[in-house]
Amino acid sequence: MHIPVLQKEVIKELDPKSNENFIDCTIGEGGHSYAALERIAPRGKVLGIDCQMRIKPKERLILAEDNFVNLKEVVEKNKFRQINGILLDLGMSSWHLEESGRGFSFQRREPLDMRYCLTNQLTAEKIVNFWSKSDLERIFNDYGQERLSEKIAERIIEARKFKPIANTLQLAKIINANPRKIFQALRIAVNDELTNLEKTLPQALEILEKGGRLAVISFHSLEDRIVKNFFKNQPLGIAAKKPITPSLAEIRSNPRSRSAKLRVIMKQ
Repeated sequence: MHIPVLQKEVIKELDPKSNENFIDCTIGEGGHSYAALERIAPRGKVLGIDCQMRIKPKERLILAEDNFVNLKEVVEKNKFRQINGILLDLGMSSWHLEESGRGFSFQRREPLDMRYCLTNQLTAEKIVNFWSKSDLERIFNDYGQERLSEKIAERIIEARKFKPIANTLQLAKIINANPRKIFQALRIAVNDELTNLEKTLPQALEILEKGGRLAVISFHSLEDRIVKNFFKNQPLGIAAKKPITPSLAEIRSNPRSRSAKLRVIMKQ
């Protein structure tokens, strides 16, 4: 079961009020959105976006199966107006790791897919089997911050000479080290996560009403740096001056929340 990270803190910082409208750019299983819907009754609405919808629409909850990088287009298509708050939760859900079957976890045998949106043509299998050594080394270093990037890239190049690298356990064995960073790097590369984040933040601010708030939950330093720098360079009111992190109680109940950081700004 997916537990929404920093749910109470998100609701507190977005401060939804009766009849306001909100967007959840990564609705997942709806934890944050359902909490917001209670606060914005009776006429407030939530527009939920996700690459693969795992919940059903309900009263005042509009769903759009899409990538959040197309935020403005989705908003126009759904004629969603007067937006008072937007949430970007950049974390993977339990569903991705445990149920999607797309190779996000190195602890089970699955195809090397790692796509959030199946319309995406790039997969992790294509990267490890066809990208050059220098490109592999670059993404392992830049996206995984792995100090053994060169050696791991060399191992992959050697291994694929004999047979294609087709599944997660095969790749984890080739890496021959803690594969967490390499899997993170591949996931970021497959989904172009950092570029998409950079493209989405300006769209979010543009469509917000004055006084509206944008909240972003990041889970690693690369994402957080993009959000921090973007917020810093905007003539905006910082709703929360420092990133908000999970309480010890939340980390105990949901260990995956431990690296989460919530940053919030208000449109002036």
